[in-house]
Amino acid sequence: MVGARPQFVKAAMLERAVAASSVARRRVRLVLVHTGQHYDRRMSGVFFRELGLSHPSENLSVGSGTHAEQTAKMLVGLERVLQQERPALVITYGDTNSTLAATLAAAKLGTPVAHVEAGLRSFNRAMPEEINRVVSDQLSQWCFCPTQTAVRNLAREGVREGVHLIGDVMYDALVAFRGAAGHRRVSGGKGAYALATIHRAENTDDPQRLRGIVRALGRLGMRVVWPMHPRTRARLAALGVTVGESVEVIEPVSYLEMLALEERAALILTDSGGVQKEAAWLGAPCLTLRTETEWVETVRAGANRVVAPGEQTIVAAVRRLLNAPRPKPLIDAIGRGRAAERIVDVLLRELL
Repeated sequence: MVGARPQFVKAAMLERAVAASSVARRRVRLVLVHTGQHYDRRMSGVFFRELGLSHPSENLSVGSGTHAEQTAKMLVGLERVLQQERPALVITYGDTNSTLAATLAAAKLGTPVAHVEAGLRSFNRAMPEEINRVVSDQLSQWCFCPTQTAVRNLAREGVREGVHLIGDVMYDALVAFRGAAGHRRVSGGKGAYALATIHRAENTDDPQRLRGIVRALGRLGMRVVWPMHPRTRARLAALGVTVGESVEVIEPVSYLEMLALEERAALILTDSGGVQKEAAWLGAPCLTLRTETEWVETVRAGANRVVAPGEQTIVAAVRRLLNAPRPKPLIDAIGRGRAAERIVDVLLRELL
């Protein structure tokens, strides 16, 4: 079950791992269901082509809406698909509304759920993603964790059965596609620049915070490349906010284009969990524009700094970061680029 860009990447790696297993090739049939949470060509279609991900068997085309509207539409469509397919299990990814809806639909029908990227916690229940994570982990039969911290988080919540420490599937993708990304020519990716990605509701739905972020990006003293999420673009338009002359707004980019932009950036400013990790793995200095992060390992390693979003705090943090040594690239010492293979091994062992 997928619906958003990071989930397409994770699903592509699971699909590859199934194809690489002789047992899985003989015994497993994969049915890819797309909720349509991300539906724009640049947010969805290009990822399937670029990553070699199979065309979805079902696309529910739910589109945008409130959390309730979106989740409700997904539940109706996913229940129908599950009753039709009667799968041995449902695999969910990450922390989106698609994750929550797939988990709820499967659990209500008694279908086991495997949650990939389980155990992450920001400990901020005001984040919709945090609610999705907690509920999904409590209802999943298998929790596949990327870090030891995630395993400990689950244990504190009483989830100990079916927990597997397997590493990060997104790191698998970096290993698999970094070479191809290195040859990409990307819009705006020339010369020294900072890369910005802002899309979380806590930043885009707070007018004062969003204005402060935009003003800060215009004061960095360097060119800023900003692949703008459609919901961020809509918020700025509704507020009548315009970006500074040094900020180059571009359309959302593909996975390979994003890797290329990240690797060549002098600095990354983001509220995305995936971008935080990729920056750390690529050795790109990163500022996370939030008050907390689920990926505490990146902060402990000095590869990421969490900065409360505000014009002055962001500008000051950028100046400090640009004067600091560039961080050394981290590696996923747990998964080592084979996390998806570990997931497939566990599920084959327990289901066949």
